[in-house]
Amino acid sequence: MERLVVAAILVVLAVAVAVVLERRRPAAPTQPRRWDVPSQLDRADFPGEARPWLVAVFTSATCASCAKVLPKVQVLASDDVEVTEVPYQDRKDLHDRYAVDVVPMTVVADADGVVRASFIGEPTATDLWAAVAEVREPGSSPEPHLGHGHEHGVDD
Repeated sequence: MERLVVAAILVVLAVAVAVVLERRRPAAPTQPRRWDVPSQLDRADFPGEARPWLVAVFTSATCASCAKVLPKVQVLASDDVEVTEVPYQDRKDLHDRYAVDVVPMTVVADADGVVRASFIGEPTATDLWAAVAEVREPGSSPEPHLGHGHEHGVDD
């Protein structure tokens, strides 16, 4: 019986020590969410500088979602809209210059290079097309907020 009491006291003591140690453990460090979208592009960095609109998709060969975004974006190409893919493996310089650290990232820039809409992740074709229509002709989309807050993947 005496052994049982000693064992019980040791168990209670061990639990108390474990609780105290757990409370003293620092919280896991948090990392700031970087996924910033550039607000300005130098149109000379991309083809089609003379066109009023640029839709650039920053991609990587190792990104499965990137391959799904490209067909949706390529439909937007026209005399007024330049569509270009910026693959990390071929254009690391542009990924670094614009601090692109997540792909796919789709940005819509005007003739001055001001980014007017963006998506991180894989947008639906409808959302992407509506966002481009809205920046080109304000009031044309029933959802004018699309592309302003990175709806697909990261919300600000």
